[in-house]
Amino acid sequence: MATQSLYRRYRPRRFSELKGQEHVVRALRNAVANDRGGQAYMFSGPRGTGKTSAARILAKVLNCTNPLEGEPCCECDSCLTIERGTSFDVLELDAASNNGVDNIRELIERAAMGNPGRHRVFILDEVHMLSAGAEAALLKTLEEPPPHVVFVLATTDPQKVSDTIRSRTQHLQFRLLPAKDLEEHVRFVVQDAKLDVTPEAIRQAVEQGGGSARDTLSALELIAAGGGEADTFVRPEDVIESLINHDAAAVLTQVGAAMQRGHDPKAFTEQLVRFLREMFLSSMAPQLVQLADEHAHVAADMTARYGVASVVRAIEVLGEALVDIRRAPDPRLVLEVTLVRLASNAVANDATSLVARLERLESGTTRPRDATGPIPRPKLVGTAPSRHTSVATRPSSGAPSPIPSPTPSSPPAPTSVSRSPVTASSPTDDLVAAWPSVVRTLKATQRALYSAVDVIGVEGDTLVVSAPSDMHKKKCLDLKDQVHAALSAAAGRPITLDIRVQASRMASSHNTSGTSRREVVTSDTTTRTDNSAFTDDVTVSDDNQPVESMVDQIAKQFPGARIVDTSQN
Repeated sequence: MATQSLYRRYRPRRFSELKGQEHVVRALRNAVANDRGGQAYMFSGPRGTGKTSAARILAKVLNCTNPLEGEPCCECDSCLTIERGTSFDVLELDAASNNGVDNIRELIERAAMGNPGRHRVFILDEVHMLSAGAEAALLKTLEEPPPHVVFVLATTDPQKVSDTIRSRTQHLQFRLLPAKDLEEHVRFVVQDAKLDVTPEAIRQAVEQGGGSARDTLSALELIAAGGGEADTFVRPEDVIESLINHDAAAVLTQVGAAMQRGHDPKAFTEQLVRFLREMFLSSMAPQLVQLADEHAHVAADMTARYGVASVVRAIEVLGEALVDIRRAPDPRLVLEVTLVRLASNAVANDATSLVARLERLESGTTRPRDATGPIPRPKLVGTAPSRHTSVATRPSSGAPSPIPSPTPSSPPAPTSVSRSPVTASSPTDDLVAAWPSVVRTLKATQRALYSAVDVIGVEGDTLVVSAPSDMHKKKCLDLKDQVHAALSAAAGRPITLDIRVQASRMASSHNTSGTSRREVVTSDTTTRTDNSAFTDDVTVSDDNQPVESMVDQIAKQFPGARIVDTSQN
C-alpha cells in the first residue's frame, strides 16, 4: 500500500488549522455560527492555498451534529464520513473533466433529491473550465437553489468565470502563505512526522513552495526521501550578486552549472525575476516581502548595492527574455545573452546602457579594460618638445609648409551669447534646473542630440541654449517640437526653445574647416631626421608609441560602430 503523502496527512480539518487565510476563516466561521450561511460561494486563489480544504470544512460544519462556535467537532459520523469521502451529503465534481451541459444537468437533478444531513454541498473544482453552455445551464439553479443545497465553486482563475456566475456567489479570495507561516508549518510537520532534515533543507522547501502549502510539503517530502540534506543548486541570489559585481564570466558559469543540474531556462529565469521582485519590494514596501527575516535583510542589502533603477531594468529585460524564450530554438542562449547584457554595459545596445557609457565618458572615468582587446597605452605627461614638434615648425627646402598638427587641449569654456537681461526669479531658476531632467525623459536620438547643448539662460518663456555647430543646431531644430512639449510639461506653462551657436565654437570651426582629422601630413624627406609621418590627431610618446586620440577613445566605448565623419565643428 502506498504511503499517504504529507499534504494529505496534514490537510486542515478545522477552520482554525487553515494557515494564512484568516479573512476567509473569519467570514465563514461567523456565517455558520450566526446561521447566516450563503447559498453559493466562490473560492479563488493560487494552487495549494486551501480552497478545497475550506470547502470540505464548510461542508462538515454545515452537517455536524455538535458544532462549536462555527467549528466542526470532527468526531460525529457526519464529519468522519465527509473526511473519508463516503458521505452522501457532499458531492465533489471536477469541472475540468465534467464541463459539458449534460454533466451540469445531472448535477441539477441530484440537487433536487433529498439527503441524510441538513445540507447537501456541491463542490465544483476548477469551475472556470466549464463551457459556455454549462454555465448557462447552471445559472438558474445557482440563483435559486433548493433550501438544503449549498454550492461551493473553486477556481484558480476567477477572471475566466462569467460575470453572471460571479454575481450569484459570495466571492472569497485566498492568498499565498507568508514565508514565515510556511516555515513554522514545515517545522511542525518535520517534528510531528519525525523527519530527519537539516534547517537548510527546510529553507529550500519553503523557497521551492513559493507560498503554496501543498507545493511546500511536496518539496519537503522529496528532500526527506533524498536524505534530508539541501540539494546544492545555483541560487538566484548568486546570479544577481554576479550582476551587481558586473562579472559576466561568473554569470555564465553559474548559468552553465544550473543547466547541468537539469534546470529549465524558462523556470530559472522566472526564479530570477521572482527574487528581483523581492529585492524591489524590500526597498519600496518591506512588509510585502515573501522571505524569511534573514533573507529579507540580504535582499535589502543587495538592493542598496545594485540600486532600485537597476533592479527595475533587470526585471524588464528578463521579462522580455521570457517572451523570447518561449519561441527560441535555444532558450539557454537567450538567457545567457540577456544576463551578459545586464552584467556589462559595454556589450548592451539599449538606451540605458548607451547613456551609462556616455556619462562615464563625460565624467572622465575609464571603464574596465576588455580582456579580449589590447591594453591602451597611457598618455605621457611632460614629454620633450622635440618629440611633439609639428612638421610645420621644421625647416623645409622648397616644400610647401604642411598644416600644423593641433595638440590635444581641453574644450574652450562656454562664452555667453549676447542676450537681453534675464530677471533672476524662481521660475527661471526652476526651468534651468529642470533642463537635465527634461533631457533624460527624451527618446534616445533626441537625448543624444540635446545632451551636447549648453543652457545659456531664460528670456521670458524661452529657454536659450547653445549648440556646438550649425549642423548640430539644424538636427536639433528637426526634433524641436518634442522638446517644447517636454519643457512645457515640466514647467507647467508653454515654453519655447531658442537654439544658438556659440561664438567660440564657430570660430574654432572656421579655423579648422579645411583640415581633415584623418589627413596625413608629410614633408620632404631631406628635411626630416626621423623619416616618420605625422597626422593631425595623433601625438607621439617618448618611446615612439602612438597615444590614443579622443576619437579613438570614443570609438572604443561603442564596439562595432563605424566612424562616418570626424571633422571638427
